[in-house]
Amino acid sequence: MKAGIHPKYDKVIVTCACGNTFETRSTVAGEIRTEICSACHPFFTGKQKIVDTEGRVEKFLAKYGMKEKKGEQ
Repeated sequence: MKAGIHPKYDKVIVTCACGNTFETRSTVAGEIRTEICSACHPFFTGKQKIVDTEGRVEKFLAKYGMKEKKGEQ
């Protein structure tokens, strides 16, 4: 690396709104605060809502599906 052109890369503490903290490296000086992390995000905790997808394909095909041409059956 070329000397003198890169920002300083230090260890920082990341603090989540849920209270979880972890250490990482960043060019940001000081502490980093975040609203959500892997300890409280629904995807990682297994508490995510399942979106009801039943009937969505049929609804799409009814709206945008290919129409039958005359003479085809």
